Amino acid sequence: MNNMDVVTGAFGYIGKYIARELISSGKSVKTITTHPDKPNPFGESVVAFAYNFDDPDRLFEILRGTDTLYNTYWVRFNYQAWSFDRALANTKILFECAKLAGVRKIVHISVTNVSQDDELPYYRGKAYQEKALRELGLPYSIIRPTLVFGVEDILVNNIAWTVRTFPVVPIFGNGEYRVQPVFVEDLAKIAVESARGEGSMTLDAIGPETITYKELICLMAEILDLNVRLVHIPPRLGILLGKVIGAYVGDVLLTEDELRGLMLNKLTSLGTPNGSTKFSDWMRLNRDIVGKTYTSEVERHFHWKAPA
Repeated sequence: MNNMDVVTGAFGYIGKYIARELISSGKSVKTITTHPDKPNPFGESVVAFAYNFDDPDRLFEILRGTDTLYNTYWVRFNYQAWSFDRALANTKILFECAKLAGVRKIVHISVTNVSQDDELPYYRGKAYQEKALRELGLPYSIIRPTLVFGVEDILVNNIAWTVRTFPVVPIFGNGEYRVQPVFVEDLAKIAVESARGEGSMTLDAIGPETITYKELICLMAEILDLNVRLVHIPPRLGILLGKVIGAYVGDVLLTEDELRGLMLNKLTSLGTPNGSTKFSDWMRLNRDIVGKTYTSEVERHFHWKAPA
């Protein structure tokens, strides 16, 4: 077994925690990323390369000598030249290059409750990513997390930001749909552990608490010691409101796929929880920083530029 692993997006969110877990276990790590010139939180411990989807030979060279490829690559929404279709095509290039380069195993981060017949493009695209991996012919682990939370998370942070910012917080529909938040460090441990076996597997990464969306908002307000008023609104109005706030902050606050997936209980699992960190405990420990400022998906992933 080689000692070199490759993590996509190690300067981002989930990839960073996977890289950290690998380094702590003694692995050498490379990362493939959209922005190889971003500040490197790992110093000399992680060497960064661009994705090079348009140059498979270069991608092959980067992956050669790799034991395990950890793939977190995907997009939250279609934006300018970035799209679900393009992300799927790029994923297939990455997987094929990994196979040709002799990678032993691929660990792929997906999402719970995906289906190739799903009407939601985000979830359908994730299902086709999984299909491409299963048909590749390499051993794999497909890890399907529920709602991932952590300090760098965009969605949970910006929900907390709305609670901090507005005296009235919208609840889409009845608010009784459920989430099972899983801590990003727990997800990283599950992913790394899954790479140790030789065979293939598909498993959910599930947090230990199950709460409704309404309870999530109330929990945030309680921990942040804020008196907010909850107002139930139709989902269509929620999407419109999200677009208005998104235009104000210059970002995409909430996509229709995310809202509909949430209301369809897609961020839950029937499996046994395998994450140990409770969202409620984590929120109390991080109450002074979560939601303090708005975090822009567009600025982080699409418009980032290295300082001159």
